[in-house]
Amino acid sequence: MVFVRTTPPRPVDVTAVFPELTPLARPAIRLHPRPGSPSVTDSSVGGPLLWPAQEPWPHCEAVHRGTGRSKSPAEIRLDRRRRARLHRDPRGPHFTPEETAIQHRNDARFMERLEAGPPWPAESPVPMLPVAQLYVRDVPLLQPPGDADVLQLLWCPYEHEPYAKPATALFWRSAADVGDVLAVPPDPYEADRDGYVPEPCRLAPEAITEYPHSLELSPEMRLMVQDWNRWQAAGAAVDSSYASCPAEFYDCNLANAPGWKVGGWPPWGRTDPSPRYCSVCGVQMVPLLTIASFEWDYGKRGWAPYEDEAAARAAGHRAGQDPAQPTQVEVGSTDNMQLYVCPASPEHPHTDLIQ
Repeated sequence: MVFVRTTPPRPVDVTAVFPELTPLARPAIRLHPRPGSPSVTDSSVGGPLLWPAQEPWPHCEAVHRGTGRSKSPAEIRLDRRRRARLHRDPRGPHFTPEETAIQHRNDARFMERLEAGPPWPAESPVPMLPVAQLYVRDVPLLQPPGDADVLQLLWCPYEHEPYAKPATALFWRSAADVGDVLAVPPDPYEADRDGYVPEPCRLAPEAITEYPHSLELSPEMRLMVQDWNRWQAAGAAVDSSYASCPAEFYDCNLANAPGWKVGGWPPWGRTDPSPRYCSVCGVQMVPLLTIASFEWDYGKRGWAPYEDEAAARAAGHRAGQDPAQPTQVEVGSTDNMQLYVCPASPEHPHTDLIQ
């Protein structure tokens, strides 16, 4: 069965109301990650990477102050599965025999670490965790260098300054050049936060068109989208509750989509827009990937795909079962992490921003 997610039409054709916005349209691809079992030949979030067996696995060389009391990625995934099981079957056993065995192995590993004493494993180079793998065939907005056709993103599951966020690493490669694939990548000893361990998800990429957040508009255009009379004169079907803040209607429903996506416009709001410039050539960088804590929230529920509308309306999600958080990723204060690349050369260093 084909896995599809479809964004409902916007409640208003924004360029019919404001033709001035037409030149600012940008293509984007919503990735729509949903829990699954992707393979190394699939585009995915949190899935296995097409990583050559002969190529060293990336490690973070920064100084890490792990306590040894944070959970390992294996423990985090085990706890998620157990809570999901108990959510489905509240009368089931608190721990199954398999879960108990895994927990005992993790406890023994922790005791071995304490007995060994410093230097703690967390202070050594830390194996990075797979975050996303995107094939150009699935996400044609990507602009790889040379004959590369796969983008791979990993991060270190410890918080790094500034702004307490994971350190990220990007790799481009040609799938045809990969021979034997690394079967069992190394796992970091622990993760600072559960939200730094993505759940394996398959993707349903969908091409959409976006417009800039009102904070990125010129002063004249910002006044334009704030003009309630302009909305009314155009016959736009906008709820009258937005009469005092029509720009909020524009930002929440018409500008840029929430969730994981490639390209498009950045989702500002935590701060004012802050252009990023390439450290090599000084060119203004462009959004590559938005890593989202949620696919939608209360203010942007209208972006929930048709296929998820019933789940989006349901209340009382428990045990990590919120359909708006399929990846289980949380960055910042349930914010977005945006990755930017140089449009002149994708091989120049990328940068990131919590927003």
